[in-house]
Amino acid sequence: MSFKLGSINKRAVLLSEDHYYDLETISEGDLSSSSSEALFQIDKLNDLNEKLNSLQASGNLDEVNFDSPVSEPKNCYAVGLNYRNHAEESGMQIPEVPMIFTKHTTCLVGATADIELRSNYVDYEAELVVVVGKEGKNISKSEAWSHVAGVCIGQDISDRPTQFAASPAQFNLGKSFDTFGPMGPFLVSPDLVDAEKGLLIECRVNDELRQSDNTNDLIFDVPDIIAYLSEILTLNVGDVIFTGTPGGVGVMEGKFLKDGDILNTSIEGLGNMNNKCVRIKDHSRADFIPEMFKPLFDKKGEK
Repeated sequence: MSFKLGSINKRAVLLSEDHYYDLETISEGDLSSSSSEALFQIDKLNDLNEKLNSLQASGNLDEVNFDSPVSEPKNCYAVGLNYRNHAEESGMQIPEVPMIFTKHTTCLVGATADIELRSNYVDYEAELVVVVGKEGKNISKSEAWSHVAGVCIGQDISDRPTQFAASPAQFNLGKSFDTFGPMGPFLVSPDLVDAEKGLLIECRVNDELRQSDNTNDLIFDVPDIIAYLSEILTLNVGDVIFTGTPGGVGVMEGKFLKDGDILNTSIEGLGNMNNKCVRIKDHSRADFIPEMFKPLFDKKGEK
């Protein structure tokens, strides 16, 4: 299974070198223009991918912006505190089981989409994202990767006032504002990047390196997460899983995203995302500083 699947102007495309190929066109209507629907026919994607060099390209990649590579996901799951250095910087114990929460699918956008800031305390979290390619329940760790259609880059953007305004914390709401789930630029089948062996993941804000780690350092790796989730619920084709962020998140240094910031996120073999931050209308608790973070600001000053 080898392919790169993206979405451009809401149409599914396959990628080869510097070109893209409209999926519905090159399949002569056999495959849908929806990238989510295409994931149900991975065998056909593979067959077409092998023929790309003999087909007419639809355009050059330097001329396009990508949508989210999964056009209509049914579910979006995420894992908290899944890198040891992030758990330690947060002052939390290393979890014994994956800490799962959900993000609303309406937050998912593409690799160059603007991120809309609605408070002074919006944070970045670079992550490896996994997309399910085969439905499953009670999936074993040894079979987990066979249920993965592909991987890509993600940002679990977080509005900290909303996330920590209540007790217990509202991870779902704080991380589900519109535009708070950039992912992409395209979906890469795991065999093309050897995702099982670990990939360098980095995050920069205006060219300043903020996060740098390797996915080998995940506390719960992809098979662990898939096995744990599928023990509880059925994983559907197209489901999105954000696997966790390394240490270096902005809240620990009082470095939050600001209007005009350029957020660059990269993962080895998966490309780059570049998202501009745009301040729009504040939400009702935009100036709220969660109690747990007040000592940081008292010590370092609001930045």
